[in-house]
Amino acid sequence: MRSKVKKEFIFGFHAITALLKSQPEKICLLYRQEGRDDKRMQEILLLAEAHAIPIQDLSKQQCDSFSKGSVHQGVLAEISAFKQLNERDLLNLLGQRLQDKTRPPFLLVLDEVQDPHNLGACLRSANAAGVDAVIIPQDRSASMTATVRKIAAGAAETTSLFSVTNLASTLEKLKKAGVWCYGLDQSAMQLIYDTALTGALALVLGAEGKGLRRLTRERCDGLIAIPMVGTVSSLNVSVAAGICLFEALRQRQ
Repeated sequence: MRSKVKKEFIFGFHAITALLKSQPEKICLLYRQEGRDDKRMQEILLLAEAHAIPIQDLSKQQCDSFSKGSVHQGVLAEISAFKQLNERDLLNLLGQRLQDKTRPPFLLVLDEVQDPHNLGACLRSANAAGVDAVIIPQDRSASMTATVRKIAAGAAETTSLFSVTNLASTLEKLKKAGVWCYGLDQSAMQLIYDTALTGALALVLGAEGKGLRRLTRERCDGLIAIPMVGTVSSLNVSVAAGICLFEALRQRQ
């Protein structure tokens, strides 16, 4: 007997619109909240109809139940589960990217970031900055969920997320492939604005509160810091990621 394809939900206009434009075949069914008939809804319904995706009306209570209380904006989609990308997939992508001499690989590594809102925000910034891949450890890390997709505002559908078994080992393999790995550590003496970020690059950021783990820190080629002049001693990981990514983008352009 054939096993059923695992399904999951995504919700919110940005995430669903991005998927309709990039991989409409992943959407099995689109749900609209009853009575929601504004311009944004009409635009998303037209996209769904263009790809022959069935549409079903639900009550607000049903939408709330499917989204488990998260803000859904009156639109949800039932999708086929995405393939979980692993280290082998990452190294295959890296090999392809290294062949393009005009644009060196640009990676973001998140070491045990456990808040799905932070992971979603990091994916959104990574997408905007042109990052090729976001890498997370398989254990003790937020994973791809409907909440992450909603916060990422469409970035999760176009920026690849790779889950690896051993992050320290993966960093070693990235370095052997020619990728320079910089870890963000507020105790570092070298500032990000004094660091060349133009070649094959992986920016490595640690978890909320505790930062980089010891082994992760030791596997980095160098440690860099964001200058801080106020009374706070650290930044939210998604804010720090945005600062680092766009400084790298500024240099790379």
